[in-house]
Amino acid sequence: MLVGKRKINLSFDYTMKKLILVFISLFILAQLTFAQDTRYFEMRTYTANEGKRPDLIKRFQDHTLKLFEKNGIENIAYFIPTDESNNSLTFILAYPDQASRDVLWNKFANDPEWQAAYKASEANGPLVAKVDQVFMEIAPELNPEIIRWQNEGKRVFELRTYHMFPGRVDAINARFRDYTRELFQKHGMTNVMYWYTLEKDGSQTKLVYLLAHKSEKAGKKSFENFGQDPVWTMVRDRSEETGKIVEKVVSVYLKPLPFSPMK
Repeated sequence: MLVGKRKINLSFDYTMKKLILVFISLFILAQLTFAQDTRYFEMRTYTANEGKRPDLIKRFQDHTLKLFEKNGIENIAYFIPTDESNNSLTFILAYPDQASRDVLWNKFANDPEWQAAYKASEANGPLVAKVDQVFMEIAPELNPEIIRWQNEGKRVFELRTYHMFPGRVDAINARFRDYTRELFQKHGMTNVMYWYTLEKDGSQTKLVYLLAHKSEKAGKKSFENFGQDPVWTMVRDRSEETGKIVEKVVSVYLKPLPFSPMK
């Protein structure tokens, strides 16, 4: 009888230990999942001089990415447009926080290895004609899950920027949080990342986000189906009872470069 009781007690102890481990694992996962992402993001779009984009891409591949990492800057994504007439390159970086951005960028810019690579790459003329910058922070309510986006196979991305009417940021956030992202998934689109811009002139923030599609054609078809979905029509009309929300949408289809962490 004692042996039997001992077996029961051992079995009970083992089960309790398993339950405790499961609970701890779930707690840690929850903390990771819902922890606020405080990184400071920078999206830069370089318009290359005529015939210079291949050299620009090579400079990123051979030098720039590793020098960003060396100097504490996180590489997120590197894209070129699917539109072959668009001679640009768009990339997204992350810094630990806003205060560290200028410190780390200046550290990179003054790195002798970068200065040598930059000088050598422009021996036959400047590579970049124009630089556009957008600074962003994560949209916490629109990125509630652990973001897994690396090496997901061949696909294209759609970068969408929403300009809202004055005072309508909360309305667009609620609509995406409660309905839009789920409807995107319903129609075969993958939600990748959502940000709000930080405007240096103090103007109203913009919503910027990335979707992934199997192809540009598939993405356009998905949006067509989304736009005709009666659930979306109902959600849009109800959310706009107090006025229109979105003034303008800019959409660009992008394909990741081979060395991009996000694919």
